Amino acid sequence: MNQPEVTGFFDEATFTVTYVVSDPETKRAAIIDPVLDFDAASGRTSTRSADAVVDYIRDADLGIDWILETHVHADHLSAAQYFKDQVGGQSAIGAKVTAVQEVFKDIFNIDDLAIDGGQFDLLFGDGDAFKIGKIDAHVVATPGHTPACVTYVIGDSAFVGDTLFMPDFGTARTDFPGGSAAQLYASIQKILALSDDTRLFMCHDYKAPGRDVYAWETSVREQREKNIHINNDVSENQYVELREGRDSQLAMPKLLLPSIQINVRAGQLPAAEGNGIRYLKIPLDAV
Repeated sequence: MNQPEVTGFFDEATFTVTYVVSDPETKRAAIIDPVLDFDAASGRTSTRSADAVVDYIRDADLGIDWILETHVHADHLSAAQYFKDQVGGQSAIGAKVTAVQEVFKDIFNIDDLAIDGGQFDLLFGDGDAFKIGKIDAHVVATPGHTPACVTYVIGDSAFVGDTLFMPDFGTARTDFPGGSAAQLYASIQKILALSDDTRLFMCHDYKAPGRDVYAWETSVREQREKNIHINNDVSENQYVELREGRDSQLAMPKLLLPSIQINVRAGQLPAAEGNGIRYLKIPLDAV
């Protein structure tokens, strides 16, 4: 058995897909890129989206071994800690998360933030192997969007985080700290070097113009042939010019400031202050 069962849970508020990836034989599973609901206007968090995933896991009688982050997200809060509390599992992310922590510790002046990645149970390096039940899996470092980005190749499937979008939407931005269009080009080549029929699962979808439904599964073959930003006919120089031009026109993600402060902590909320209330910081004129 080389094909995991993959179930996606799409959060339209953040255009993010949370995946449950399981071995049908052993019923062992991983959660990838979990979402914690957050209303920026009120500052309220909610577990509505996460609870739907928890219900699915319990109904399917799955055992959770892993809670995997493809990177430190800037567009949603991570529910990794909530899932650990509810269904167990080890949290993991790419080892270069330390570089992201170092940058944002200074920006947010978070004195108590360790920058060794110790908030996560495991830091994955390029090529590291693990299993989902009996299904072999390994990690491919795919930086460019952020330094810590990784792709998880699990059986016949790859979970690419914010590298590629659906072929009709293109690729991810590279203008965050530590991002690089040239580096992302090289990372995407690693993904496109997988076998043609490898199933690719996106972290986001935004409905490309002319498409009426959300979609988040494609293949290596389809990306090679049809991706509007990077395909068999696009050189590195062409891609870098296109990507950097697009990035110069993009607005900041609306949840970047709250989400980063949670996600560098592996989904742990800040400790409550003396009045029993938790606080996030908004740095003025710093980002």
